[in-house]
Amino acid sequence: MGRKRYVQVGLGGRSAMYTRAVIATYAETSELLAVCDINEGRVNHARECAREWGYDVKGYHAAQFDQMIAECHPDVVIVTTKDCYHDEYICRAMELGCDVITEKPMTTDEVKCQRIIDTQKRTGKKCTVTFNYRYSPPRTQVKALLMSGVIGDVISVDFHWMLDIRHGADYFRRWHRNKENSSGLMVHKATHHFDLINWLLSTVPESVFAQGQRRFYTPETAQRYGLTQRTERCLDCPEERCRFRLDLRKYPSLRALYLDNEQYDGYFRDRCVFSEAIDIEDSMQLVVNYQNGVKMSYSLNTFCPWEGLTITFNGTRGRLEHKTVESSYINADGTVPGQTVEHGTYTHIMPHFGPSYAVEVWTGAGGHGGGDERMLDDIFGANPPADKYMHAADHRAGAYSILTGIAANHSMATNKLIYISDLVQGLEMPDYPPMPSHDEPLSFDEVAPFDLPQD
Repeated sequence: MGRKRYVQVGLGGRSAMYTRAVIATYAETSELLAVCDINEGRVNHARECAREWGYDVKGYHAAQFDQMIAECHPDVVIVTTKDCYHDEYICRAMELGCDVITEKPMTTDEVKCQRIIDTQKRTGKKCTVTFNYRYSPPRTQVKALLMSGVIGDVISVDFHWMLDIRHGADYFRRWHRNKENSSGLMVHKATHHFDLINWLLSTVPESVFAQGQRRFYTPETAQRYGLTQRTERCLDCPEERCRFRLDLRKYPSLRALYLDNEQYDGYFRDRCVFSEAIDIEDSMQLVVNYQNGVKMSYSLNTFCPWEGLTITFNGTRGRLEHKTVESSYINADGTVPGQTVEHGTYTHIMPHFGPSYAVEVWTGAGGHGGGDERMLDDIFGANPPADKYMHAADHRAGAYSILTGIAANHSMATNKLIYISDLVQGLEMPDYPPMPSHDEPLSFDEVAPFDLPQD
Protein backbone atom coordinates (compact mmCIF):
# COMPACT_ATOMS: atom_id res chain seq x y z
CA MET A 1 0.00 0.00 0.00
CA GLY A 2 1.43 3.39 -1.02
CA ARG A 3 1.69 6.51 1.03
CA LYS A 4 -1.41 8.65 1.47
CA ARG A 5 -1.17 11.96 -0.41
CA TYR A 6 -1.98 15.21 1.43
CA VAL A 7 -2.29 18.92 0.71
CA GLN A 8 -2.81 21.58 3.37
CA VAL A 9 -4.74 24.86 3.29
CA GLY A 10 -4.17 27.45 6.02
CA LEU A 11 -0.66 27.96 7.40
CA GLY A 12 -1.12 29.84 10.68
CA GLY A 13 -0.02 28.90 14.18
CA ARG A 14 -1.79 25.56 14.53
CA SER A 15 -0.85 24.27 11.07
CA ALA A 16 2.76 23.28 11.76
CA MET A 17 1.75 20.30 13.92
CA TYR A 18 0.12 18.65 10.90
CA THR A 19 2.79 19.71 8.41
CA ARG A 20 5.52 18.24 10.58
CA ALA A 21 3.51 15.06 11.19
CA VAL A 22 3.04 14.36 7.48
CA ILE A 23 6.54 15.14 6.21
CA ALA A 24 8.62 14.03 9.19
CA THR A 25 7.00 11.85 11.85
CA TYR A 26 4.82 9.79 9.50
CA ALA A 27 6.82 10.01 6.29
CA GLU A 28 6.51 6.24 5.78
CA THR A 29 2.72 6.47 5.49
CA SER A 30 2.21 10.05 4.32
CA GLU A 31 3.32 12.48 1.63
CA LEU A 32 2.74 16.25 1.60
CA LEU A 33 2.35 17.51 -1.96
CA ALA A 34 1.44 21.18 -1.54
CA VAL A 35 0.51 23.99 0.85
CA CYS A 36 -1.93 26.84 0.34
CA ASP A 37 -2.69 30.12 2.12
CA ILE A 38 -4.00 33.65 1.51
CA ASN A 39 -0.58 34.96 2.62
CA GLU A 40 2.24 34.47 0.13
CA GLY A 41 4.84 34.94 2.83
CA ARG A 42 3.48 32.10 4.96
CA VAL A 43 3.36 29.85 1.90
CA ASN A 44 7.06 30.56 1.32
CA HIS A 45 7.81 30.03 5.01
CA ALA A 46 6.03 26.64 5.06
CA ARG A 47 7.87 25.53 1.93
CA GLU A 48 11.20 26.57 3.43
CA CYS A 49 10.44 24.62 6.62
CA ALA A 50 9.59 21.59 4.48
CA ARG A 51 12.89 21.92 2.64
CA GLU A 52 14.70 21.84 5.99
CA TRP A 53 13.10 18.41 6.51
CA GLY A 54 14.18 17.33 3.03
CA TYR A 55 10.92 17.89 1.17
CA ASP A 56 10.10 20.13 -1.75
CA VAL A 57 6.37 20.91 -1.67
CA LYS A 58 4.42 23.09 -4.07
CA GLY A 59 2.90 26.40 -2.97
CA TYR A 60 -0.44 27.92 -3.98
CA HIS A 61 -2.47 30.98 -3.15
CA ALA A 62 -5.89 30.33 -1.58
CA ALA A 63 -7.54 31.47 -4.82
CA GLN A 64 -5.76 28.55 -6.54
CA PHE A 65 -7.28 25.87 -4.30
CA ASP A 66 -9.10 24.07 -7.12
CA GLN A 67 -5.95 24.23 -9.25
CA MET A 68 -3.94 22.69 -6.41
CA ILE A 69 -6.36 19.77 -6.19
CA ALA A 70 -6.38 19.27 -9.97
CA GLU A 71 -2.60 19.33 -10.27
CA CYS A 72 -1.69 17.36 -7.13
CA HIS A 73 -4.48 14.76 -6.96
CA PRO A 74 -4.39 14.43 -3.16
CA ASP A 75 -6.25 11.80 -1.18
CA VAL A 76 -6.80 14.12 1.78
CA VAL A 77 -7.01 17.89 2.34
CA ILE A 78 -5.89 19.21 5.75
CA VAL A 79 -7.86 22.34 6.68
CA THR A 80 -6.17 24.67 9.18
CA THR A 81 -7.51 28.04 8.04
CA LYS A 82 -9.34 30.72 9.96
CA ASP A 83 -12.49 29.12 11.45
CA CYS A 84 -14.99 31.03 9.33
CA TYR A 85 -13.52 29.55 6.13
CA HIS A 86 -13.45 25.91 7.23
CA ASP A 87 -16.74 25.05 5.55
CA GLU A 88 -15.61 26.42 2.18
CA TYR A 89 -12.55 24.21 1.99
CA ILE A 90 -14.14 21.18 3.66
CA CYS A 91 -17.04 21.17 1.23
CA ARG A 92 -15.01 21.99 -1.86
CA ALA A 93 -12.46 19.30 -1.03
CA MET A 94 -15.20 16.68 -0.67
CA GLU A 95 -16.83 17.83 -3.90
CA LEU A 96 -13.50 17.39 -5.67
CA GLY A 97 -13.22 13.82 -4.39
CA CYS A 98 -10.99 14.25 -1.33
CA ASP A 99 -11.33 13.21 2.27
CA VAL A 100 -10.74 15.96 4.82
CA ILE A 101 -8.94 16.43 8.12
CA THR A 102 -9.98 19.68 9.80
CA GLU A 103 -8.89 21.52 12.88
CA LYS A 104 -11.58 22.30 15.39
CA PRO A 105 -14.05 23.90 15.32
CA MET A 106 -15.47 22.21 12.23
CA THR A 107 -17.21 25.49 11.34
CA THR A 108 -18.79 28.51 13.01
CA ASP A 109 -22.58 28.61 12.58
CA GLU A 110 -25.56 26.38 11.85
CA VAL A 111 -25.85 27.37 8.17
CA LYS A 112 -22.26 26.36 7.45
CA CYS A 113 -22.69 23.26 9.58
CA GLN A 114 -25.73 22.21 7.54
CA ARG A 115 -23.73 22.72 4.35
CA ILE A 116 -21.05 20.33 5.60
CA ILE A 117 -23.63 17.74 6.69
CA ASP A 118 -25.34 17.88 3.30
CA THR A 119 -22.09 17.83 1.30
CA GLN A 120 -20.74 14.84 3.20
CA LYS A 121 -24.00 12.96 2.67
CA ARG A 122 -23.99 13.79 -1.05
CA THR A 123 -20.33 12.93 -1.68
CA GLY A 124 -19.77 10.14 0.83
CA LYS A 125 -16.30 11.49 1.63
CA LYS A 126 -14.81 11.33 5.11
CA CYS A 127 -14.33 14.38 7.33
CA THR A 128 -12.13 13.87 10.41
CA VAL A 129 -12.25 16.52 13.15
CA THR A 130 -9.18 16.69 15.38
CA PHE A 131 -10.26 16.60 19.03
CA ASN A 132 -6.98 16.07 20.84
CA TYR A 133 -8.43 16.32 24.35
CA ARG A 134 -10.23 13.02 23.83
CA TYR A 135 -6.84 11.36 23.39
CA SER A 136 -5.12 12.69 26.52
CA PRO A 137 -4.50 9.79 28.93
CA PRO A 138 -6.14 11.45 31.98
CA ARG A 139 -9.36 12.10 30.03
CA THR A 140 -9.28 8.61 28.51
CA GLN A 141 -9.07 7.29 32.06
CA VAL A 142 -12.14 9.30 33.06
CA LYS A 143 -13.94 7.74 30.08
CA ALA A 144 -12.84 4.27 31.22
CA LEU A 145 -14.06 4.91 34.76
CA LEU A 146 -17.46 6.11 33.59
CA MET A 147 -17.77 3.10 31.28
CA SER A 148 -16.90 0.81 34.19
CA GLY A 149 -19.91 2.00 36.16
CA VAL A 150 -17.91 3.02 39.21
CA ILE A 151 -20.33 5.89 39.96
CA GLY A 152 -23.37 4.30 38.31
CA ASP A 153 -25.59 6.27 35.96
CA VAL A 154 -24.41 9.87 35.53
CA ILE A 155 -27.16 12.33 36.42
CA SER A 156 -25.40 15.71 36.40
CA VAL A 157 -22.07 17.31 35.45
CA ASP A 158 -20.29 20.43 36.67
CA PHE A 159 -17.57 21.52 34.23
CA HIS A 160 -15.41 24.62 34.58
CA TRP A 161 -12.58 25.64 32.27
CA MET A 162 -10.05 28.29 33.24
CA LEU A 163 -7.87 30.09 30.70
CA ASP A 164 -5.09 31.90 32.50
CA ILE A 165 -4.19 35.53 32.13
CA ARG A 166 -1.51 34.74 29.50
CA HIS A 167 -3.19 32.17 27.26
CA GLY A 168 -6.65 33.63 27.73
CA ALA A 169 -5.53 37.10 26.70
CA ASP A 170 -4.12 35.74 23.45
CA TYR A 171 -7.61 35.15 22.02
CA PHE A 172 -8.25 38.88 22.28
CA ARG A 173 -5.16 39.82 20.23
CA ARG A 174 -5.88 37.64 17.21
CA TRP A 175 -8.64 37.24 14.63
CA HIS A 176 -10.55 35.21 17.24
CA ARG A 177 -11.54 38.52 18.91
CA ASN A 178 -14.33 39.04 16.35
CA LYS A 179 -17.35 36.77 16.03
CA GLU A 180 -17.44 37.04 12.26
CA ASN A 181 -14.18 35.06 12.28
CA SER A 182 -14.56 32.64 15.20
CA SER A 183 -18.16 32.85 16.51
CA GLY A 184 -16.53 33.60 19.86
CA LEU A 185 -15.00 31.27 22.39
CA MET A 186 -18.24 29.31 22.79
CA VAL A 187 -17.44 27.84 19.37
CA HIS A 188 -13.71 28.29 18.84
CA LYS A 189 -12.45 27.15 22.24
CA ALA A 190 -15.37 25.40 23.93
CA THR A 191 -15.88 23.03 20.99
CA HIS A 192 -13.12 20.98 22.69
CA HIS A 193 -15.02 20.94 25.97
CA PHE A 194 -18.45 20.19 24.54
CA ASP A 195 -17.04 17.37 22.42
CA LEU A 196 -15.29 15.98 25.49
CA ILE A 197 -18.58 15.78 27.37
CA ASN A 198 -20.45 14.28 24.41
CA TRP A 199 -17.75 11.61 24.14
CA LEU A 200 -17.39 10.97 27.88
CA LEU A 201 -21.15 10.49 28.27
CA SER A 202 -21.75 8.91 24.82
CA THR A 203 -24.58 11.33 24.16
CA VAL A 204 -25.35 14.60 22.38
CA PRO A 205 -26.88 17.92 23.46
CA GLU A 206 -30.61 18.57 23.27
CA SER A 207 -30.97 22.18 24.46
CA VAL A 208 -28.83 25.04 25.78
CA PHE A 209 -29.37 28.13 27.89
CA ALA A 210 -26.44 30.52 28.18
CA GLN A 211 -25.34 33.90 29.43
CA GLY A 212 -22.09 35.72 28.76
CA GLN A 213 -20.33 39.04 28.91
CA ARG A 214 -17.06 40.86 28.26
CA ARG A 215 -16.06 42.52 31.49
CA PHE A 216 -12.28 42.09 31.74
CA TYR A 217 -10.77 42.65 28.27
CA THR A 218 -12.28 46.11 27.92
CA PRO A 219 -11.05 49.70 27.59
CA GLU A 220 -12.31 50.28 31.15
CA THR A 221 -9.95 47.62 32.51
CA ALA A 222 -7.06 49.28 30.68
CA GLN A 223 -7.97 52.56 32.38
CA ARG A 224 -8.00 50.86 35.78
CA TYR A 225 -4.48 49.57 35.07
CA GLY A 226 -3.49 53.13 34.20
CA LEU A 227 -2.77 52.25 30.55
CA THR A 228 -3.86 55.60 29.19
CA GLN A 229 -1.41 55.83 26.26
CA ARG A 230 -2.09 52.45 24.67
CA THR A 231 -2.31 51.98 20.90
CA GLU A 232 -4.14 49.40 18.77
CA ARG A 233 -1.15 47.06 18.57
CA CYS A 234 1.66 46.13 20.92
CA LEU A 235 4.57 46.61 18.52
CA ASP A 236 4.54 50.41 18.67
CA CYS A 237 2.66 50.89 21.96
CA PRO A 238 4.34 53.30 24.41
CA GLU A 239 2.90 51.43 27.42
CA GLU A 240 5.98 49.24 27.86
CA ARG A 241 5.02 48.36 31.46
CA CYS A 242 1.82 46.62 30.30
CA ARG A 243 1.90 42.97 31.44
CA PHE A 244 -0.28 42.02 28.47
CA ARG A 245 2.20 43.35 25.93
CA LEU A 246 3.28 40.85 23.24
CA ASP A 247 6.56 41.67 21.51
CA LEU A 248 6.55 39.55 18.35
CA ARG A 249 10.24 40.27 17.85
CA LYS A 250 11.10 38.15 20.89
CA TYR A 251 9.49 34.96 19.54
CA PRO A 252 11.23 33.60 16.41
CA SER A 253 8.26 31.43 15.45
CA LEU A 254 5.74 34.26 15.78
CA ARG A 255 8.01 36.66 13.95
CA ALA A 256 8.49 34.23 11.05
CA LEU A 257 4.78 33.46 10.75
CA TYR A 258 3.30 36.90 11.25
CA LEU A 259 5.52 39.94 11.73
CA ASP A 260 7.68 39.18 8.70
CA ASN A 261 4.61 38.63 6.50
CA GLU A 262 2.31 41.51 7.41
CA GLN A 263 2.92 43.19 4.07
CA TYR A 264 1.07 40.41 2.24
CA ASP A 265 -2.30 40.63 3.98
CA GLY A 266 -2.14 43.40 6.61
CA TYR A 267 -2.86 41.02 9.48
CA PHE A 268 -1.55 42.12 12.89
CA ARG A 269 -1.00 39.29 15.39
CA ASP A 270 -0.47 41.62 18.36
CA ARG A 271 -3.56 43.79 18.70
CA CYS A 272 -4.41 45.31 22.07
CA VAL A 273 -6.41 43.01 24.33
CA PHE A 274 -8.36 46.01 25.62
CA SER A 275 -9.45 47.24 22.19
CA GLU A 276 -12.91 48.64 21.55
CA ALA A 277 -12.99 46.53 18.35
CA ILE A 278 -13.38 43.25 20.29
CA ASP A 279 -16.89 41.76 20.22
CA ILE A 280 -16.50 38.32 21.85
CA GLU A 281 -17.28 37.41 25.47
CA ASP A 282 -14.61 36.72 28.08
CA SER A 283 -16.87 35.02 30.65
CA MET A 284 -19.63 32.53 29.79
CA GLN A 285 -21.98 30.24 31.73
CA LEU A 286 -24.25 27.52 30.33
CA VAL A 287 -26.81 24.91 31.29
CA VAL A 288 -26.92 22.05 28.79
CA ASN A 289 -29.56 19.30 28.61
CA TYR A 290 -28.51 16.03 26.95
CA GLN A 291 -30.52 13.40 25.14
CA ASN A 292 -29.78 10.82 27.84
CA GLY A 293 -31.22 13.09 30.54
CA VAL A 294 -27.94 14.38 31.98
CA LYS A 295 -27.79 18.08 32.90
CA MET A 296 -24.53 20.05 32.81
CA SER A 297 -23.52 23.39 34.25
CA TYR A 298 -20.50 24.82 32.43
CA SER A 299 -18.37 27.93 32.63
CA LEU A 300 -15.45 29.37 30.70
CA ASN A 301 -13.40 32.28 32.04
CA THR A 302 -10.43 33.76 30.22
CA PHE A 303 -8.65 35.82 32.89
CA CYS A 304 -7.81 33.28 35.62
CA PRO A 305 -4.57 32.93 37.61
CA TRP A 306 -4.16 29.30 36.50
CA GLU A 307 -4.94 27.25 33.41
CA GLY A 308 -6.91 24.03 33.34
CA LEU A 309 -10.18 22.35 34.20
CA THR A 310 -12.29 20.94 36.98
CA ILE A 311 -15.02 18.46 36.12
CA THR A 312 -17.37 16.55 38.39
CA PHE A 313 -19.76 13.73 37.52
CA ASN A 314 -22.57 12.98 39.96
CA GLY A 315 -24.02 9.48 39.58
CA THR A 316 -26.41 7.02 41.16
CA ARG A 317 -23.54 5.29 42.99
CA GLY A 318 -21.29 8.24 43.81
CA ARG A 319 -19.22 11.09 42.48
CA LEU A 320 -16.10 11.41 40.28
CA GLU A 321 -13.97 14.55 40.61
CA HIS A 322 -11.23 15.35 38.10
CA LYS A 323 -8.87 18.34 37.97
CA THR A 324 -6.01 19.21 35.65
CA VAL A 325 -3.61 22.16 35.77
CA GLU A 326 -1.91 22.89 32.45
CA SER A 327 1.11 24.95 31.47
CA SER A 328 0.46 28.38 30.06
CA TYR A 329 1.45 29.35 26.54
CA ILE A 330 0.85 31.78 23.69
CA ASN A 331 -0.28 30.08 20.49
CA ALA A 332 2.70 29.28 18.21
CA ASP A 333 5.24 30.73 20.67
CA GLY A 334 7.53 27.74 20.16
CA THR A 335 6.64 25.92 23.37
CA VAL A 336 4.64 22.71 23.76
CA PRO A 337 1.00 23.78 24.19
CA GLY A 338 -1.10 22.68 27.15
CA GLN A 339 1.34 20.36 28.89
CA THR A 340 0.06 18.85 32.12
CA VAL A 341 1.82 20.38 35.11
CA GLU A 342 3.63 17.81 37.26
CA HIS A 343 1.33 16.64 40.07
CA GLY A 344 -1.32 18.92 38.59
CA THR A 345 -3.87 16.22 37.81
CA TYR A 346 -6.00 14.18 40.17
CA THR A 347 -9.07 11.98 39.97
CA HIS A 348 -11.09 11.06 43.06
CA ILE A 349 -13.91 8.56 43.41
CA MET A 350 -16.45 9.22 46.15
CA PRO A 351 -18.80 6.24 46.52
CA HIS A 352 -22.11 6.40 48.32
CA PHE A 353 -21.83 4.95 51.84
CA GLY A 354 -18.07 4.40 51.56
CA PRO A 355 -14.77 6.26 51.89
CA SER A 356 -13.45 8.31 48.97
CA TYR A 357 -10.19 7.35 47.30
CA ALA A 358 -7.74 8.74 44.76
CA VAL A 359 -7.12 7.01 41.45
CA GLU A 360 -3.58 6.67 40.12
CA VAL A 361 -3.80 8.94 37.10
CA TRP A 362 -2.87 7.78 33.61
CA THR A 363 -0.23 10.16 32.28
CA GLY A 364 1.20 11.21 28.94
CA ALA A 365 3.86 13.61 27.72
CA GLY A 366 3.52 16.26 25.05
CA GLY A 367 0.97 18.76 23.87
CA HIS A 368 -2.48 18.96 25.45
CA GLY A 369 -1.80 16.41 28.16
CA GLY A 370 -0.29 13.92 25.72
CA GLY A 371 -3.32 14.09 23.45
CA ASP A 372 -1.60 15.61 20.40
CA GLU A 373 0.82 12.75 19.86
CA ARG A 374 -1.78 10.01 20.34
CA MET A 375 -4.21 11.75 18.02
CA LEU A 376 -1.62 12.17 15.28
CA ASP A 377 -0.66 8.52 15.58
CA ASP A 378 -4.30 7.54 15.21
CA ILE A 379 -4.72 9.74 12.12
CA PHE A 380 -1.41 9.21 10.32
CA GLY A 381 0.02 6.02 11.80
CA ALA A 382 0.38 2.87 9.72
CA ASN A 383 -1.47 0.48 12.01
CA PRO A 384 -3.43 2.28 14.72
CA PRO A 385 -4.48 -0.21 17.40
CA ALA A 386 -8.06 -1.26 18.06
CA ASP A 387 -9.67 1.45 20.16
CA LYS A 388 -12.45 0.46 22.54
CA TYR A 389 -12.82 4.12 23.58
CA MET A 390 -13.46 5.27 19.99
CA HIS A 391 -11.35 8.42 20.15
CA ALA A 392 -11.62 9.28 16.44
CA ALA A 393 -14.20 11.94 15.54
CA ASP A 394 -15.95 12.58 12.24
CA HIS A 395 -18.25 15.33 10.94
CA ARG A 396 -21.11 14.14 13.17
CA ALA A 397 -19.09 14.60 16.35
CA GLY A 398 -17.67 17.83 14.93
CA ALA A 399 -21.18 19.14 14.34
CA TYR A 400 -22.58 18.24 17.74
CA SER A 401 -19.58 19.82 19.47
CA ILE A 402 -20.09 23.19 17.79
CA LEU A 403 -23.88 23.10 17.99
CA THR A 404 -23.69 23.47 21.78
CA GLY A 405 -21.65 26.64 21.31
CA ILE A 406 -23.76 27.90 18.42
CA ALA A 407 -26.89 27.39 20.52
CA ALA A 408 -25.15 29.22 23.37
CA ASN A 409 -24.51 32.20 21.09
CA HIS A 410 -28.18 32.31 20.10
CA SER A 411 -29.23 31.97 23.74
CA MET A 412 -26.97 34.81 24.86
CA ALA A 413 -28.41 37.00 22.12
CA THR A 414 -32.07 36.20 22.84
CA ASN A 415 -32.07 35.16 26.50
CA LYS A 416 -33.98 32.01 25.45
CA LEU A 417 -33.53 28.25 25.68
CA ILE A 418 -32.29 27.01 22.29
CA TYR A 419 -33.02 23.52 20.95
CA ILE A 420 -30.37 21.80 18.84
CA SER A 421 -33.03 20.26 16.59
CA ASP A 422 -34.00 23.77 15.48
CA LEU A 423 -30.50 24.49 14.18
CA VAL A 424 -29.72 21.67 11.72
CA GLN A 425 -31.48 18.73 10.10
CA GLY A 426 -30.37 15.25 9.06
CA LEU A 427 -27.50 14.95 11.56
CA GLU A 428 -26.98 11.37 12.68
CA MET A 429 -25.71 10.18 16.05
CA PRO A 430 -21.90 9.91 16.23
CA ASP A 431 -20.17 6.64 17.02
CA TYR A 432 -19.58 6.47 20.76
CA PRO A 433 -18.73 3.52 23.03
CA PRO A 434 -21.84 2.08 24.69
CA MET A 435 -22.28 3.07 28.31
CA PRO A 436 -23.32 0.36 30.80
CA SER A 437 -26.90 0.23 31.99
CA HIS A 438 -27.38 0.06 35.76
CA ASP A 439 -30.91 -1.18 36.27
CA GLU A 440 -30.01 -3.45 39.18
CA PRO A 441 -31.25 -2.40 42.65
CA LEU A 442 -29.08 0.05 44.56
CA SER A 443 -27.72 -0.92 47.98
CA PHE A 444 -27.19 0.82 51.31
CA ASP A 445 -24.18 -1.41 52.03
CA GLU A 446 -20.79 0.24 52.23
CA VAL A 447 -19.05 0.05 48.88
CA ALA A 448 -15.58 -1.47 48.58
CA PRO A 449 -13.05 0.16 46.22
CA PHE A 450 -14.02 -0.62 42.63
CA ASP A 451 -12.04 -2.87 40.28
CA LEU A 452 -10.64 0.03 38.30
CA PRO A 453 -9.72 -0.20 34.59
CA GLN A 454 -6.04 -0.41 33.67
CA ASP A 455 -4.27 1.63 31.02
